[in-house]
Amino acid sequence: MKPIAKLALTYLLCAFSSGSAAGQVETKSFKTESVDDLIIYTAKKIITMESALPEATAVAVANGRIVSVGSLESLSSWTDQKDARIDRRFEGKIIMPGFIDPHVHPSLPAVLTQFSFIAPDDWSLPTGEFPGAKTPEAYLKRLKQLVAEHNDESVPFIAWGYHPLWHGELFRDELTALFPGQPVMLWHRSFHEIVANDAALEMLHIKQADLAGNPLTDWAKGHFYENGMYALIPKMPFLFDPTRFGSGMQNFIQMVHQGGVTTALDMGTGVFGNPDAEIDLIRHTVETLQAPARLILTPIITDFMGRGVSIEDALVQVDKWRAQNSHRVMFDRRFKLMIDGAIYSGLAQFKFPGYIDGHQGVWMVPAEVSQQWAQAFWDAGYQIHAHTNGDGSAEVLIDLLKTLQKNTPKSDHRLALEHFAYTTEDQNRQLAELGAVVSANPYYHYMLSDMYSEQWLGADRGSQMVRLGSLERLGMPFAFHSDSPMAPLQPLTLVSAAVNRVTINGNLAGANERVSLHAGLRAITIDAAWVMGWEDEIGSIRAGKKADFTILEADPYEAGPGGVKDIKVWGTVFEGLPAPL
Repeated sequence: MKPIAKLALTYLLCAFSSGSAAGQVETKSFKTESVDDLIIYTAKKIITMESALPEATAVAVANGRIVSVGSLESLSSWTDQKDARIDRRFEGKIIMPGFIDPHVHPSLPAVLTQFSFIAPDDWSLPTGEFPGAKTPEAYLKRLKQLVAEHNDESVPFIAWGYHPLWHGELFRDELTALFPGQPVMLWHRSFHEIVANDAALEMLHIKQADLAGNPLTDWAKGHFYENGMYALIPKMPFLFDPTRFGSGMQNFIQMVHQGGVTTALDMGTGVFGNPDAEIDLIRHTVETLQAPARLILTPIITDFMGRGVSIEDALVQVDKWRAQNSHRVMFDRRFKLMIDGAIYSGLAQFKFPGYIDGHQGVWMVPAEVSQQWAQAFWDAGYQIHAHTNGDGSAEVLIDLLKTLQKNTPKSDHRLALEHFAYTTEDQNRQLAELGAVVSANPYYHYMLSDMYSEQWLGADRGSQMVRLGSLERLGMPFAFHSDSPMAPLQPLTLVSAAVNRVTINGNLAGANERVSLHAGLRAITIDAAWVMGWEDEIGSIRAGKKADFTILEADPYEAGPGGVKDIKVWGTVFEGLPAPL
């Protein structure tokens, strides 16, 4: 990270640690009671996600773990011999295993929720309701309204969610013409791009010379994308102001809780280039709030490469991070690769015939470099995760996995393909045969299938984005993730997208790639646990596992595919402790 942004993030961490007035953000602890004795929670129905005992009406917990599950009658062998308290608060509700989101980015919502959202899709956030704008006219109307309301002259106006396929081209000249005297910046729906007008570039003291040698910037268009954003972010220290960023991190934690998530996997620690400060800030916030969830952090190749860290030193550094694990925030043994560019930006790598308009995707890291890093972490016993969007990048990942298996064979490696925007049926069969797993974002299909079909891939490939039905037919384990904020941090919304495959425009696309409702619910519980290697601890309700539950107001099997996303989340139970919304 460049000095300005690094200094800002370091100051943020120090402010929280010292409790200085500048860094204090009003917080609310989630902890409401302790679990010292045996507690039995009763419910209208408990969906265990365990085939041997799929349903129950009572579950006993103690010391943060499940003691027994069944009915009050079947639990009598425990209650006859142990002091037990029966808690009937869930008797009209549904208990499921605590939902899992195996791919989030805490620091991204911590930054983006500082600003307004104007995206093609609707967003319900702790900071308010943000209706979608699907047309250029709707976007401009909302943009002009919000810019006019902006009254903080210390920072430019920023809105997240812009996408030219919906909103038309709004680059430097267009934004300057619309807002000649007011600094305005549009943060792309992908997060991987920012557009600035003249006034914003002047306010941030950005000059053309600052961009010399950076091919992923366009001075004339005021456009910064992928690694080109590193020329811009250091000029925006206000993003890491203690109060702003601290409140943003609390927004993220609230989003996790509102979605019913009790375990989240951060898939890329060090996104802003200073992982030590980011880790300490996340841990400070999560542990201070006693958040009803655990967060597992993942080192990422581009962070180490961006800081000039060698493979050997990276392995040492991750060991040091792991030694600092706390109760709710921890590293285990996993490592993330970056193969191709963002799907929302049209920067994924596709094989022949490619994009209709002839543009090319982006390779994030050369294949040979990815292979070197993957081999080192594979040999050190790490699970490998790979950001992989197009079928061109899937081909690279398959070759990488074949090489890893040739060099150091492993029977249960669970190399995970992250995102899964587009693959072929043949690639899915190869991945299944090679023992890979998939962490997919089904919201990609909901958002992008129509646009990709019309403008970038054609209807045959566009309709087959996120080919999940193929995985279910192959018996290949898969999970659903939000990649927050690429999709709402709401697992039931992801399930709905996968089982219905109805796009944002109301079109049924790729019907044969729908998954069953049961498979969709497994993808946010037991199969998500399997994909991340935590199946012995979480993902289902059985004796011995952590007492993590998501409490629902209705039965998803009764609600069916059409109603699953509208089910209300009452709250969660985290390691035996109820945490209502």
